[in-house]
Amino acid sequence: MPSTGHSEGLAGIAAPSGEAGPDGAAPGYRARRTLGLRVETRRQLTRRRTQIALGFLLVLPFILVAAFSFDDGGSRDAQTALVDLATTGAANFTVFTLFVSSGFLLVVIVALFAGDTVASEASWSSLRYLLAIPVPRSALLRRKLVVALGYCLFALVLLPVAAYLVGGAFYGWAPLKTPLGESVSGWELALRLGVAVGYIAVSLVFVAALAFLVGVYTDAPLGAVGGAVMLVILSNILDSITALGDWRRGLPTHYSLAWTDVLGPELVWNAMVRGALWSIGYGAVLLAWAWWHFEHKDITS
Repeated sequence: MPSTGHSEGLAGIAAPSGEAGPDGAAPGYRARRTLGLRVETRRQLTRRRTQIALGFLLVLPFILVAAFSFDDGGSRDAQTALVDLATTGAANFTVFTLFVSSGFLLVVIVALFAGDTVASEASWSSLRYLLAIPVPRSALLRRKLVVALGYCLFALVLLPVAAYLVGGAFYGWAPLKTPLGESVSGWELALRLGVAVGYIAVSLVFVAALAFLVGVYTDAPLGAVGGAVMLVILSNILDSITALGDWRRGLPTHYSLAWTDVLGPELVWNAMVRGALWSIGYGAVLLAWAWWHFEHKDITS
């Protein structure tokens, strides 16, 4: 079992000298000082999967630049698409990177950070020892979730920032050109990119909550990540079946591309508001389910 950070998680638990407290705890014991956020953040940062995931997000823009270098300048479709505009400047390159990443890559990254955090402790047989420190169950889940969401948010910011810088270095800093022929620059460009990234983050709350729920049910980290990703793929498949009609609006992934409304002549909020509410609603239910299950389950690993 990896020992990194476990001894630090004991910080704040004094040696049992003197009489126990009124609740039977050792003198000096403070539950809020066990498994601190800084300790958990450092532990997760030293994980190989964290380093590889964040490293890949930094490398991805360079891979896309290399792929675009094979463009022979051949004929284009009559209707301009995002891929046709990707090399016109940093802003368009960033939008294209988000477009090709939000549907699957970012789903996997979020599921990895949120689904692996508890399941990995169980797979190492260290979960029961963390609880025996003792770290209260609710506190353990809360700190695990906060750190996981922090890394998810960091990844979602890291990708567009890296894409913008790489796009600017290779293609210049031209204003954003939309498929409708509009140009966006300055503070409006920053606002629209910020709205796009913010909406993607909110829409992935459902994925994080789903992966976290599966993670408290299993001691197989890959099962937690894979299970969440497969359910998201199932939702996308159902969303493509037009026979479902308006029922598709209740699917958690139905509004996953609503952020592309930032490319219109004006910002349109309707779809993004609906998508955000559905994602937050699903996320709240799934996290409540995860808390209830973890509080009542027998920890054997």
